[in-house]
Amino acid sequence: MAVPSETQFNQETSRREFLKSASLAGFGALAASSLITDTVLSAGVQKKTAPEHLKLSLAAYSFNRDLQKYWPTPRKRKTPATMDIMDFVRYCGELKLDGCELTSYYFPNPVSEDYLKETKDLVGSLGMEVSGTAIGNDFCLPVGKARDEQLEMTRNWIDYAAILGAPVIRIFAGRVPKGGNEAEAIKMCQKGINESLKYAEQKGVSLALENHGGITSTPEQMMRIIDGINKSPNFGVNFDSGNFRTEHPYADLEKIAPLAINAQIKVEMGARGEEKPADIPRIVKILKDANYKNFIVLEYEADEPPKEAIPGYIKQLRKLI
Repeated sequence: MAVPSETQFNQETSRREFLKSASLAGFGALAASSLITDTVLSAGVQKKTAPEHLKLSLAAYSFNRDLQKYWPTPRKRKTPATMDIMDFVRYCGELKLDGCELTSYYFPNPVSEDYLKETKDLVGSLGMEVSGTAIGNDFCLPVGKARDEQLEMTRNWIDYAAILGAPVIRIFAGRVPKGGNEAEAIKMCQKGINESLKYAEQKGVSLALENHGGITSTPEQMMRIIDGINKSPNFGVNFDSGNFRTEHPYADLEKIAPLAINAQIKVEMGARGEEKPADIPRIVKILKDANYKNFIVLEYEADEPPKEAIPGYIKQLRKLI
């Protein structure tokens, strides 16, 4: 996908506009609403104005059981991988999707510019766009070699995303280090995002903070992080429908939807081992009510083999968007 202009991801979020979208999204308690509204306004999280319709994509992580993982660290497999990133792209083409998320984990390490360009060309030849990519970063680490490596990996993948034409990278915050505390972890995370965001702006790539457990387990935690992020049209939230394992996950998704610049749909919700089928129509409605306009990315993680289950969910999502 061609790297978007700043206006494509830009969300001109006046107080009136944000409160309107927050109301549509069904913010819960007044205190939580006030916290989130004030945080978003001060942080300058931007809301996009184009494109005017939703597009459908599939995340490579949907085939995590079939792909060889190389990033951030290689995964030892009991059986050989049955698919590579090129096979995944071809599968997305068979489904006639608008795009595919080329999750970084499954690219060879090191990855060459030629391989990235070849992948991009294959995507384009099948009539698709690269909807984005993802990295398994941890910005909560203390100052030192491990943190430096995380920042370097992030810069590298910003470069790779630009070559691929990926408009957005979904990033993680991380987890509180052993012996640390949440306040310090949030501070380090903010520093890591701000440093990486400055570089991403230069490359025309956006960073989307995912609700991915750890210090992003609740909307309120996410807003505390966002409050310390420099205002930028290249920053927003990655809405993951399956990652709030809270008492009221749908209500919590409504709180972050107005900030989303990327959206992943999972087919199940709930704590690990207690998953239940997700109300996919309700999730899509949450995004539409929040005026979300970018890719809807299916990230399949359920037990049924991906190639057997994914076509049915793609058919359902097509009807909903």
